[in-house]
Amino acid sequence: MQIVGRLIKKTAEIGHKRSSKKGFSFENQSSTLFKLIEFAKKTNFGKSHQFGDVLEHSDFIEEYQKNVPIMEYEKFYQTWLHRTIDGVKDNTWPGHVKHFALSSGTTGSPSKRIPVSQQMIRSFQKTSIKQMATLLNLNLPPAFFQKSILTVGGSTKLQKIENHIEGDLSGILKKHTTWIVSPFTRPGTKTTNLKDWNKKLEIMVQEAPSWDIGIVAGVPSWCIMLMERIVEHYQLKSIHDIWPNFQVYVHGGVFIQPYLKRLERVVGQPVHLLNTYLASEGYFAYQLSPEKEGMQLLLNAGIFYEFVPFNAEYFNADGSLKNKYNALTLKQVEKGVDYALVITTNAGLWRYILGDLVQFTDLENCEIKITGRIKQYLSLVGEHVSLDNMQEALNAVSAEKDVEIQEYCVFADPIRQGHVWTLGVDKSVDAEAISVCLDRHLAALNDDYASVRKYNLKQPELQCIPTEYFYEFMEKLGKLGSQNKFPRVMNEHQATQWKQFLKEKKQEVKA
Repeated sequence: MQIVGRLIKKTAEIGHKRSSKKGFSFENQSSTLFKLIEFAKKTNFGKSHQFGDVLEHSDFIEEYQKNVPIMEYEKFYQTWLHRTIDGVKDNTWPGHVKHFALSSGTTGSPSKRIPVSQQMIRSFQKTSIKQMATLLNLNLPPAFFQKSILTVGGSTKLQKIENHIEGDLSGILKKHTTWIVSPFTRPGTKTTNLKDWNKKLEIMVQEAPSWDIGIVAGVPSWCIMLMERIVEHYQLKSIHDIWPNFQVYVHGGVFIQPYLKRLERVVGQPVHLLNTYLASEGYFAYQLSPEKEGMQLLLNAGIFYEFVPFNAEYFNADGSLKNKYNALTLKQVEKGVDYALVITTNAGLWRYILGDLVQFTDLENCEIKITGRIKQYLSLVGEHVSLDNMQEALNAVSAEKDVEIQEYCVFADPIRQGHVWTLGVDKSVDAEAISVCLDRHLAALNDDYASVRKYNLKQPELQCIPTEYFYEFMEKLGKLGSQNKFPRVMNEHQATQWKQFLKEKKQEVKA
């Protein structure tokens, strides 16, 4: 088996050298957009937006931005995508789009159906290989490259609905996984097909001793929960007692910081942490090494990126766009500014606003970090508090008060004129003292917050509850495990559900 490891590592080295020689620049982006428009100019969408004329313009990018409005999912679905889903040929992308990834996000909206074309599947495959090749930067032994990869994701079982096939993106990609890779992936198809997280968790715990895991990939809350269950079930000191070759954890979906202490407790030796930016809409970026702050934006993977500054000039108070056409290209961005990400993809998403906020950490190398969501920020009276602000403030509170905050959520109370926080803390703490501390750190991080706190924004209302309550709430909503993420900033409907749930839990405790 050492020979297999050397062969895989050598193949990765060759791929890594080839991809590094190509480089990344705005020319890659310009070329990508040109190819996408050229490929789709005879589709219904292309004809409606004069793609043929756009390509003949001296500045075709500017002309494209003038002709095609930026759209959120609901608008794009109502106007165009529903016909693609119904099986209309050459609608938003050439030919028939057979596969659609279901994506629910954290906003409580019904599942979105995101088109996944054959071209996008190939882009996912190529990007995954490139990302694996970057592991060479970690100087791992050849034997590591023959170890298994454990992916903790959603159900891979797909469902045929009339003219199309839909399901979790992981299921679509697994269906197209090459036979060369299959022997190295865990768990097996029978397990990954399960939708019940608790059943899937139980089976993975039972099968864990038979696996030789080198890489774990998935959302931190669920991956760490699995490792904790394994350690507890087999009465181990750490996960490395059963997986001694586990050396790399590829995470994404949420901020990793709240989970680091839990991860440290469950591992027996340090593991390399690599962030990745992968969504149903595409593979956007990944971290080249643990020492890098940001993730490298993938500029030649079939996706064209635009960036809308997340400020009052471009957005209304409710997070909606003021102008449906204005956006910046890669060569116009600045470091340290929050941008709403807009994408055009090789699956027929045209100027689609994703909902994520990103910042550039390195302009020369096109490296970014995720800072929040357009709809998940607080601005009750103009405080403009982002998820990044919240996480930084909570990190500071954790360090100052020596308290581990694994989960949290917050919503705005317009009647009280303040924010209502719930923190997952598994020991007795002074909630009032933590509220004062959190308030102070938010003011230090955000000038707008500091300003409105002097006049019309009340001190945060805060309560601490057992961390397990957050997971129980997700289970009650039918969203326990896998790719589901707890909504950090709750809308009115979610806040009502959350308050009712906490009321019921309080009554249970009293009983």
